[in-house]
Amino acid sequence: MSSRELVVLGTGSQTPTRRRNHNGYFLRWDGTGLLFDPGEGTQRQMILAGVAASDVNRILVSHFHGDHCLGLPGVIQRISLDRVPHAVYAHFPGSGAEYFSRLRHASSYHEAATVVAQPVQEPGVIAEGAFGRIEAHPLEHAIQTFGYRLAEPDGRRMLPDRLAALGVTGPRVGELQREGRIRAAGRTVTLEEVSEVRRGQRFAFVMDTRLCEGVFTVADGADLLVIESTFLDEDAGLAHDFGHLTAGQAGCVARECGVRTLVLTHFSQRYAEPETFGVQAARHFAGDIVVAEDLTRVPVPPRRRHDA
Repeated sequence: MSSRELVVLGTGSQTPTRRRNHNGYFLRWDGTGLLFDPGEGTQRQMILAGVAASDVNRILVSHFHGDHCLGLPGVIQRISLDRVPHAVYAHFPGSGAEYFSRLRHASSYHEAATVVAQPVQEPGVIAEGAFGRIEAHPLEHAIQTFGYRLAEPDGRRMLPDRLAALGVTGPRVGELQREGRIRAAGRTVTLEEVSEVRRGQRFAFVMDTRLCEGVFTVADGADLLVIESTFLDEDAGLAHDFGHLTAGQAGCVARECGVRTLVLTHFSQRYAEPETFGVQAARHFAGDIVVAEDLTRVPVPPRRRHDA
């Protein structure tokens, strides 16, 4: 099992179908589990996908339309039923705090776990930890909506040939990493001389929105972009009117933002052939494209040798 992977729990939009559940996306990021937009039926989809309630550390809701949040009652109650030992943090648009409260307490149950509501009031960084930094940026939809971006801090990759040439070996390598400079072979050796930037990985999540600045801010440089493509290109007028993207627009975003793997999802029930979404996105984006199906697993692409 990859230590960084996306588990797609649902790929439908307003109406689920026989093949597509409402939205639901679980990102496994090393030891942190992030559950995005749990629509109706998400608890069952988690069981089918082998995702336990105890795997969830954070819940992130883009907005409070039903296909993105009606699974919250079941997921939150399951967190208590399973007595998840760690706190679970819930992020959602601040304007929807009342909706979150209603969903959280939609029925009577015994609260045996800690769920911490953290409404997003302003764009920017909303959480930081060992996983990196989570940002929220406004999108353009009928109600307040945020896209989410997870960014790992940049690090440094040691270069064995340079280390050997300057006589830095064994425990002295760790000392150089800690201190930033050491004396070796009669001179000062700096970390920059014997290493290169290792670009932190980035994950982006863009749901219901028209094209807007926030889409590009969230998607910029993403190794893995999950993005709605509710409509096909021939229905671009409907997409704009209802605050959504087309498959071609999603492909353009991926190209302009330097995305590595593009995951298309949130398909309108009006279309019977989902592969067409991939064809239209590929007209604009030459990278890897996944036309998501329920229970698809997508690994975060491995690091490139010379990420910068």
